[in-house]
Amino acid sequence: MERQILHVDVNNAFLSWTAIEMIKNGSKIDIREIPAIIGGDETKRSGIVLAKSMKAKEFGIKTAETIYQARMKCPNIQIFASDYKTYKKYSNQLYQLLLEYTDKIERFSIDECFLDMTNYLMKDTLLNKGREINKRVKEELGFTVNVGVAHNKLLAKMASDFTKPDKVHTLFEEEIPKKMWPLPISELFMLGKKTVPKLYNMQIKTIGDLAKADKKILEKKFGKHGMQMWEYANGIDKTEVKYLPEKPKCIGNSVTLPENISSVEQLEEIVLAISEQVAYRLRKEELLANTVNVQLRTKDFIDTSHQGKMREATNSTKEIYSKAKELLNEMYRKGQAIRLVGVRVDNLVEKEEKQISLFEKDINNEKQEKLDRVIDELKDKYGYNKITRAGKLELNDKIKFK
Repeated sequence: MERQILHVDVNNAFLSWTAIEMIKNGSKIDIREIPAIIGGDETKRSGIVLAKSMKAKEFGIKTAETIYQARMKCPNIQIFASDYKTYKKYSNQLYQLLLEYTDKIERFSIDECFLDMTNYLMKDTLLNKGREINKRVKEELGFTVNVGVAHNKLLAKMASDFTKPDKVHTLFEEEIPKKMWPLPISELFMLGKKTVPKLYNMQIKTIGDLAKADKKILEKKFGKHGMQMWEYANGIDKTEVKYLPEKPKCIGNSVTLPENISSVEQLEEIVLAISEQVAYRLRKEELLANTVNVQLRTKDFIDTSHQGKMREATNSTKEIYSKAKELLNEMYRKGQAIRLVGVRVDNLVEKEEKQISLFEKDINNEKQEKLDRVIDELKDKYGYNKITRAGKLELNDKIKFK
């Protein structure tokens, strides 16, 4: 199965996060809009620039140079201390938002993550999900990210490093010759600085030069690393997204529709498809949901949402869909043209926390649990999209997802 990978990279993270925190604490100045840097102790010669604003960059200030050098270039530069506690807070907020899209997230650093979206696209496209994440981070968290869209980690990472800030870039295999090969060899991911001069001496100056080089010669000169360099230059990367299992605080998904829909019956079918995927993830995490939230976005990009509490915590597809359908019908106005539909479950608890009545055993619930379990096993064996419920059989024919 072709992998679907995103790389999310926060633009100028330390300075952006410091700016947001200052504004929340009452500052009237957005340090992203003035010559400013995040740096160490200016009184010490070892103090260096950790991050810089775009205005500071215009003065020629560079990351990792000394604060003394920065002050020489811009005497009025504003300097702010680093604050790991603040960075960790916003990094965690980003991570929690990304958990709404997939459980398979590798925190590559404090300000960047890889997402394995394989089996989590809900018939949507990877590019649409990348654009949605880019938009949501900006609107909900207040900072911007670049999103790289590709079929492996290497290409996703390379894509996110293209033009900044606040951009979504693709780098699929057929785009490699045009988008990646003309780049200087120093731009290749994971290529050490000491290796670059050696490649220059071999007349290898661009990534394209490396991709077309004799891999046997590279392997002889650089060993196994030579083969890896050649593979990376050709966009070959089989490494997996290394994620640590972490219980999410909420689980959700949404579908951006290729055309506006005004039929409540069609919207109910979409809600069913999303509810099934959300419930599937709940069961995989061995969690139960107490609250269901449904979101609608109109063709005019007006968002509305309703949420409702479940009678009892559940991970049943049937129960979650029933509540989601109820919420949909409460909020949908006849004739309204809908562009996006989302379902999210909140107030999650461990499966073991569920209170079971000692006097009553719900046979129907037991049957439903068995049905869900069988369907999950089939999806695991044959692929998520290969197995579907009868109520969804006509969904793909009625609505042509991109």
